[in-house]
Amino acid sequence: MAKENTGHHHQTEARRKKLTLILGVSGLCILFYVLGAWQANTVPSSISKLGCETQSNPSSSSSSSSSSSSSSESAELDFKSHNQIELKETNQTIKYFEPCDLSLSEYTPCEDRQRGRRFDRNMMKYRERHCPVKDELLYCLIPPPPNYKIPFKWPQSRDYAWYDNIPHKELSVEKAVQNWIQVEGDRFRFPGGGTMFPRGADAYIDDIARLIPLTDGGIRTAIDTGCGVASFGAYLLKRDIMAVSFAPRDTHEAQVQFALERGVPAIIGIMGSRRLPYPARAFDLAHCSRCLIPWFKNDGLYLMEVDRVLRPGGYWILSGPPINWKQYWRGWERTEEDLKKEQDSIEDVAKSLCWKKVTEKGDLSIWQKPLNHIECKKLKQNNKSPPICSSDNADFAWYKDLETCITPLPETHNPDDSAGGALEDWPDRAFAVPPRIIRGTIPDMNAEKFREDNEVWKERIAHYKKIVPELSHGRFRNIMDMNAFLGGFAASMLKYPSWVMNVVPVDAEKQTLGVIYERGLIGTYQDWCEGFSTYPRTYDMIHAGGLFSLYEHRCDLTLILLEMDRILRPEGTVVLRDNVETLNKVEKIVKGMKWKSQIVDHEKGPSNPEKILVAVKTYWTGQPSDKNNNNNNN
Repeated sequence: MAKENTGHHHQTEARRKKLTLILGVSGLCILFYVLGAWQANTVPSSISKLGCETQSNPSSSSSSSSSSSSSSESAELDFKSHNQIELKETNQTIKYFEPCDLSLSEYTPCEDRQRGRRFDRNMMKYRERHCPVKDELLYCLIPPPPNYKIPFKWPQSRDYAWYDNIPHKELSVEKAVQNWIQVEGDRFRFPGGGTMFPRGADAYIDDIARLIPLTDGGIRTAIDTGCGVASFGAYLLKRDIMAVSFAPRDTHEAQVQFALERGVPAIIGIMGSRRLPYPARAFDLAHCSRCLIPWFKNDGLYLMEVDRVLRPGGYWILSGPPINWKQYWRGWERTEEDLKKEQDSIEDVAKSLCWKKVTEKGDLSIWQKPLNHIECKKLKQNNKSPPICSSDNADFAWYKDLETCITPLPETHNPDDSAGGALEDWPDRAFAVPPRIIRGTIPDMNAEKFREDNEVWKERIAHYKKIVPELSHGRFRNIMDMNAFLGGFAASMLKYPSWVMNVVPVDAEKQTLGVIYERGLIGTYQDWCEGFSTYPRTYDMIHAGGLFSLYEHRCDLTLILLEMDRILRPEGTVVLRDNVETLNKVEKIVKGMKWKSQIVDHEKGPSNPEKILVAVKTYWTGQPSDKNNNNNNN
């Protein structure tokens, strides 16, 4: 009996020791995990002065009175590892990309003039997008011009730009009387003038505001066709109206480039044979000030496209020929009969679209699109020209030919209802649930998920400010989100002096650009296997979430990164979100592109498989030679 008690005692003691050991090991594991998580959540140090080792940024030595010197203070990243997940190294040799020839410093791959000459001039097809084929693709870095300087900070950039950045005096000579642009020493000055607003864009917009309610929050998004240097869009910004300004790459050299250099949203584009790259019902206002678009030709086809992108109740504003022709016909060097016929034709087309003429006063004529098509359908029973389109996808606009018909509005039964759903006034519009989501037109998306996305972006922006402190300091004016989804990133950036071009890839599972516009934000469609319709060095920051996973099996990721490099300004910042394997591939490429980069943890911590790559493009410029000059590629 004593032996049995002794055996039981030894068994109990053994179990106690074993339990103590397990608890001790578990405690140590928990302790080390907590310490590791704390260390991994440490964020990179703030971005400090960054430059190419062999080259300094001339803007940093500018006079202290210029805001450019402060805007050129950029980032050098802390390249210590802060990732708890081990990043796999490969034995592949890094491919270093050489600079392209300096003659390509203003290269726009899909608006190349030499390539454009191969295409039909009818309906301006030769000035539309025509991207390079495989053997025309460039695997080199587009060089900034010699003496390139970091642009002025907003709002000073609205009025000034460095001459060395866009060395073109043509507009300052051709449009001297109209006060588009002036050369003052080493910089351009933008007085705010325009062909039809000699008193300046500010006074011109005030004239418009006397005719329609421009500043009560009902008008937020605008499109300016044939924008010049985008002074109209620049001065709308002070009224909380965000305009997308577009113009072709044509004889008015670099007008879109000037607009973006000023910190004003703009894109290369033309009213030609295809739809504009925007969804239906996108803009509250459309504007043409002597934009030279033949509105009366092709059975009013171009006005039908304006009608497609105008929101119900939206306005179209026209100034310049033929408006007020009785006063200007001699100066326009056209006959009274010709101008009257043109205006009559425009009036007829507008009436056939069921538009109402609001007013014509002085140099301005304004029409308004109906809130819905209830009455318009009744009118079309008697006069079917143009008919209402039978197409069921009014939002689709990527390489889509124009149609001679009226884009149908969503059904409504009340004559006072806005087709598709009424929008909140700005600024409430930015975070109100968009009508497209309320109506269930976006698959697997509802009001609750939309609000959750807004909360997600609050957390992400807070994290971004830790890893890129300049985000909240006004360092980035022009920002692009390459895979914008619902526009949550852009909406969360509204408090800062920046604007975001929200890009929705045509390959994205959910086509959400209409939602983005319903939030009072701007954007465009894009296939990232092709070049973007902008000039080089036009964005301060590029953001993309999940983009490389989306395109990994569609096209060469190297070409997407080279296009990002073309778009990004020297000392610009890139923030990419993706899985760690994809970001490893991306980082391997950018190491050969004169970028400094590192991968950091997700805002939720090291256990999340999604990571964030932060990179900064170093400052460098092209070198002049006997055979090169600063002309554009043609």
